[in-house]
Amino acid sequence: MKTKVILFDAKSYDEIFFKEKNQQYGFDIKFQKSHLSKDNAILTKGADVVCIFVNAEVDAEVIDILVENGVKLIALRSAGYNNVDLKAAKGKIKVVRVPAYSPHSIAEHTIALMLTLNRKIHKAYTRTREGNFALEGLMGFEMNGKTAGIIGTGKIGKIVIQILKSMGMNVLAYDLYPDTQFAETNGIRYTQLDELYGLSDVISLHCPLTKETEYLINEKSIHKMKEGVMIINTGRGKLIKTKALIDALKSKKIGYAGLDVYEEEGDYFYEDHSDIVIDDDILARLLTFNNVIVTSHQAFFTKEALSEIARITLQNIQDFVDGKPLVNEISA
Repeated sequence: MKTKVILFDAKSYDEIFFKEKNQQYGFDIKFQKSHLSKDNAILTKGADVVCIFVNAEVDAEVIDILVENGVKLIALRSAGYNNVDLKAAKGKIKVVRVPAYSPHSIAEHTIALMLTLNRKIHKAYTRTREGNFALEGLMGFEMNGKTAGIIGTGKIGKIVIQILKSMGMNVLAYDLYPDTQFAETNGIRYTQLDELYGLSDVISLHCPLTKETEYLINEKSIHKMKEGVMIINTGRGKLIKTKALIDALKSKKIGYAGLDVYEEEGDYFYEDHSDIVIDDDILARLLTFNNVIVTSHQAFFTKEALSEIARITLQNIQDFVDGKPLVNEISA
C-alpha cells in the first residue's frame, strides 16, 4: 500500500517540485489548494500524512480531528512551526519540519530589500516607465562604512553578515548563543541589543519567533535606535509590532522598512487580492509609505529552495514510514 499524503495550500509550483521529487519515493500525494484548518480537516480522512505550510491552523481541535482520521504524521514544509500546537500534538501525532533549505535565498532577498530601499530602485522603475527621468527624491547613501546590526546569527544571518562585510560595512551582532569563532574570522562584534539599536544604520532580523522575541521591535526598542534607521525583516512577522513601526515611520524615526513578513499575513500572503479592498487597516497603511517595501513572504522563493524543501519533506516522510529516527522532528 502506498503511503497517502495530502498536501495542503498547494500552489502550481508546489505540484511541480513535489511531483518531480516524488518520482524517487512513490507516495500517493493529493494536492489541496486551501490551507488546513478546522473547517476542512475532514479532508484528511484516510490519509497517513498531512503536509502543511505556514498558513495552516493546527490547534488542539485540528490535531484531534487528524488523529481521529488516522493521520500519523504532520510534515511541515517550512522551518517555522509556531502555527502548530506542539503541546496538543505530544503523544498523539509526530511533527517534522524542514529546518534549513536554502539560507542563501533568504539572505540574498534581505540584501535586495536593503539596496532597493536605499537606492530607491522601486521608485526609479515606476518613474522611468512613465517617461520621468528626474533624479529628485532618489538620493541614497553609501553602505560602505555604515554599521549594520544583525539580530540572529544562524545560517541566514551569517550569510547576510558575510555579504555586508564584502560591501565594507561594520557589523554588530546579537544572538543568545554567540559564535565567537565566526565573529573573529569575519571581523564582527557581538554586543547587547541596546548598543546594537543605538549604533546601527541598518537593522536586520534573523531570529526565530519565540515568547522572548515576539514584538522585539516595539516602541521602547525603536526609541533607542538612530534617527532614520533602516529596518529589514525576512524572519517572522511578529518580531515587529507593526503599529509601533507605523508610528515611527510617520515621525521619521525609522527611515526605511523592508518587510517580507507581516504579523497578520495569513489572511493575505500567497494569494491574489488585487480585485478586492484590503480591509486590514494596518497593512493598508503600511502599503501607503513610499519608503516601505512589502514582499509576500517570498524570500525563500527560488528554484533551489523549492527543490530542497520538496526533497527534505519527502525524506522526512520516508524516514517515518521506515521507522527510522526523525532527525527533523519537533516536539513540545
